[in-house]
Amino acid sequence: MTATLALPLQAGGSALDPVLAPIYWLLRYWSELLLWVAGATGIELLQYGFMHRAILVGLCIGVMAPLIGTFLVHRQLALIGDALAHTAFAGVAVGLFLNGVLDLGVSPYLSAVVVAMIAALLIEVISEVTDAYNDVSMAIVLSTGFALGTVLISLNAGGLAVGINQYLFGNLSTVSAENAAILLVLFAVIVATVGLTRNQLLYVTFDETAAAVSGISVTWYNRIMVMLTALVVVGAMQIMGVILVAAMLVVPVAGAAQVSRSFSESLVVSVVLAELAVLLGIGVAYYAEATAGGVIVLIAVGIYVVTVAAGKLKTATAEESAPEVGSIDAGEGASSD
Repeated sequence: MTATLALPLQAGGSALDPVLAPIYWLLRYWSELLLWVAGATGIELLQYGFMHRAILVGLCIGVMAPLIGTFLVHRQLALIGDALAHTAFAGVAVGLFLNGVLDLGVSPYLSAVVVAMIAALLIEVISEVTDAYNDVSMAIVLSTGFALGTVLISLNAGGLAVGINQYLFGNLSTVSAENAAILLVLFAVIVATVGLTRNQLLYVTFDETAAAVSGISVTWYNRIMVMLTALVVVGAMQIMGVILVAAMLVVPVAGAAQVSRSFSESLVVSVVLAELAVLLGIGVAYYAEATAGGVIVLIAVGIYVVTVAAGKLKTATAEESAPEVGSIDAGEGASSD
């Protein structure tokens, strides 16, 4: 095998390189591991550095998205991912606009993080201040974000269109070392935050009133949840694209709900289903030369259909095996005078 890894300690002279240097070392070791696996197994896609980063990002998405999506689905906030994805699109457009017009050298990925988190807070603030339902505030933020993105693109006479396409539809080959490193930071923040606040988030998810009575700041934890969702959306945007990113927050969780008996079990199963969809999707997309985000979502939906069938079969089997309860005759066994 002649494939070698071209992953330098620095990712191209970015101002973030000194901060991300330790993570670049981790990326190098990860790539060396996959190169060894490629040599041992002969798997072609493992021979290339860009696929190493894409697989790592995919594995992180497979954990982050269901981890947050499980809370969102149980709170009936499945569409918030779509709203934040459209505002992340605006964030990317802001970064590309500043780079293309003002030559500021801003990372579109980081500008997407900032704009998406601001939008997440706006969704909560609009609901609190106006007493509007969450879906109303989500629709307002979604429309504003997408409008801002399209205006910035048009102001540059279409010059941003080429740069924006990879964020709209996702692209395996454009996952840079810098973006992969930022994703790992987001992954650590999300997992650590959920780990530290799991009980409070769970309480707020299933009974906000009781949580407020017990002294938990419902408003604060609601804001934590939407900000974590924004981070997941931006992290998954590299591979999934903003158009399809919301699917990974919902579809694996919906599939897990069909075969799980508890919240914790649903969380674990949804992660397994998401990882299966991501890995299969990346492999199929590479060999078929198709868009990775679309393939991953189609496989995730296929897995969902299988879990629905498995859940129905499980229920039918349980009903058939349950002992039949006979009717009781009121007159039977009664003593006669």
